[in-house]
Amino acid sequence: MPEREPRAHFHMADVRRKRATARRAVAVGELQAGDAYDAIAQGRLPKGDAITMAEIAGLQGAKNASQLMPLCHPLPLEYIDVRCECVAARQAIRVYCEVATFSRTGVEMEALAGVSAALLTLYDLTKPVQPALSLGGVRLLFKEGGKKGLWLHPDGMSEAEREHYRPRTPARLDGVTAAVITLSDRASRGDYQDVSGPTLVDRLRTLGADTARAELHADEAEPLAARLRELATTGTQLVLCTGGTGLGPRDRTPEALSMVADRHVAGIGELFRSESSQHTLMAWLSRTDAVLIDRTLVIALPGSAKAVAEGMDILAPILGHALHMAAGEGHA
Repeated sequence: MPEREPRAHFHMADVRRKRATARRAVAVGELQAGDAYDAIAQGRLPKGDAITMAEIAGLQGAKNASQLMPLCHPLPLEYIDVRCECVAARQAIRVYCEVATFSRTGVEMEALAGVSAALLTLYDLTKPVQPALSLGGVRLLFKEGGKKGLWLHPDGMSEAEREHYRPRTPARLDGVTAAVITLSDRASRGDYQDVSGPTLVDRLRTLGADTARAELHADEAEPLAARLRELATTGTQLVLCTGGTGLGPRDRTPEALSMVADRHVAGIGELFRSESSQHTLMAWLSRTDAVLIDRTLVIALPGSAKAVAEGMDILAPILGHALHMAAGEGHA
């Protein structure tokens, strides 16, 4: 008798080191009602008002997603909205489920579970008068939050859907002049290739900023201070430094910022350390700092590519507003 093959191993995704952020997802689906459409729309089904009951069922479906799908994380949901829209032209009931929370993982499955539960309830209440029903078009409209930010389904949304849900696009830095400076004795000597600086350049360009190639300097406070003064004088709006923020004897980037600072922006460093500590406790040892030189915002980030990528995830949503205020233009 042949030996039984080992069973596949399943596991929940490990999200312990992911950063908790605001998450939102909206899903959609339709019931093709055919001749039963009017009875549903007018609340005349034998079992009662199908639309109201479907919306209640959708709430329950979203809240119980982790009970239905074994590898789905149980999440404390902060908001659920289920709505049914009657589409007479197609004799269809279109169902939407919006779910939001603040967590380390997204709520796509909760939104989809809400839509599915609502559609099945519509089916259950309608089948006594019309068994030839069909469910379809269940998909995610969009999701927000986490490392990837906004994701839109390739099939898109109608103008009405976009107006109702208003998906939040990433904060842009269009037209902002920015510079990136890497501080590293070893990289400046050619011992290894700088990765952190190019990572910041790529991220800034993705957000629309006008950014040249990263500059590479040794860990020297006075030359950095002189370069920062020069950039501020020439009208650079944002300078991101990477490296020199640790506890080592050559880590002097915060001291260079203090030499030229007109004002300190303490909250940026506090935000970085607080949010980064969700990844590693070592974040509390970082001396990440930020200052204003006249109207130029200078931020000193750690030296690793991973840290600067996480730093941009944390800081990107507020950079545009910070630069708007620094320019004297008030709240954006």
